[in-house]
Amino acid sequence: MSGKERANGQSPSPIRKPTRRRNPNPISLPNAKPKERKKEERMKQIRAFKEEFTYEERVQESREIVAKYPDRVPVVVERFARCHLPLMEKRKYLVPRDMSVGHFIHILRARLHLSSANALFVFVKNTLPQTACLMDSLYQGYKDEDGFLYMCYSTEKTFG
Repeated sequence: MSGKERANGQSPSPIRKPTRRRNPNPISLPNAKPKERKKEERMKQIRAFKEEFTYEERVQESREIVAKYPDRVPVVVERFARCHLPLMEKRKYLVPRDMSVGHFIHILRARLHLSSANALFVFVKNTLPQTACLMDSLYQGYKDEDGFLYMCYSTEKTFG
């Protein structure tokens, strides 16, 4: 006992072994390498829209959207897997058909709170659409079989 503990009349607290917490992620292996664990955690957090909903559910939803809002395009925007940008709160958007791709990218930049030092690139089926292109023509050319237009965003550091 130290002098302080004797003066207070307290006995020293027993030394406890750190308890091993149960792994909250049942998919990852506790003995996996740190790099593999990080990859598994990212894969758990990022669940693609196509994996989350069945084909029939996606088709039904896109048809309902197009029927209810004929002047809008149903767009799903997801983060590129190897990108360090944050995930957006929303990933489904109803975009006016006459909106340009550049304007839509501007809206995405505002939602992501990107600094002017970061460039935002949007890909549709691994192609970089022209910013002057209208969303309607992009939708007609690149929409998926389920009726949604899938876009992927990524960034790279530009000015420093």
